[in-house]
Amino acid sequence: MIPVTRLNGQEVYVNTDLILFLETSPETILTLQNGKKITVKETIPQVIDRIVEFKTRVYPKVFEGK
Repeated sequence: MIPVTRLNGQEVYVNTDLILFLETSPETILTLQNGKKITVKETIPQVIDRIVEFKTRVYPKVFEGK
């Protein structure tokens, strides 16, 4: 799970496996597989960086190529 900040300042944690896609409008909107949308303060590159960091921490052998 990764932390993101809602527009009201509340920090929430999102399961990265449930993110269907990201869009900017002008805020970043995370659309989940269940159709729910979460508007966050982070930019798309920041969200992607958090996803990559989380996945490399959880699945280190996969990202090391071993």
